[in-house]
Amino acid sequence: MSFSVKRVTWREWLGLAAGLLALGSLFLPWTTLTADTATPDVRDAFTSLPHGDVVRSAWNADFFSWFPPFVLLLAGVAVVLFGQVTKVRTSGLPHLWLVAGLGALLLMVIGWTTLDWIFDSDQRAFLQTAGVEINAGIGRYLGLLFAVVSVVAAVLDIRAARAEARAPRPRRS
Repeated sequence: MSFSVKRVTWREWLGLAAGLLALGSLFLPWTTLTADTATPDVRDAFTSLPHGDVVRSAWNADFFSWFPPFVLLLAGVAVVLFGQVTKVRTSGLPHLWLVAGLGALLLMVIGWTTLDWIFDSDQRAFLQTAGVEINAGIGRYLGLLFAVVSVVAAVLDIRAARAEARAPRPRRS
């Protein structure tokens, strides 16, 4: 059986797209520092900082930031490449996709809850005293959205695989 782009389902394309877009979100801001509640002196000093010190991409954050998009991408590539192989599909590829998506989603949630851990305790205390807040950036929101899209597509693919397995098979003569 050879690979055919025409036989890749929309769900599988959606899984690949979610993985690619999640990978692209790694280059957007994942962590931002804001000094809205700080004193005017701190705000002035804050504006003079280099952009890389105030806004961080996933590459400058932690494991829970950059690793989950790679899991989503790997799952999306696997589903597109091997989703046409009946043996692999019936052996649980959609379920593996769901587990990978849920794992990536869980890692992103852990990364969100440990957002300020990219700074050590002394830095966090200093930032808090100065009135500087550590916030999630747009990349973190988009990465989480793409993980949810991948999980939803995996659930739909499991339902489709279940329907395929229940469908009557043509008889051989």
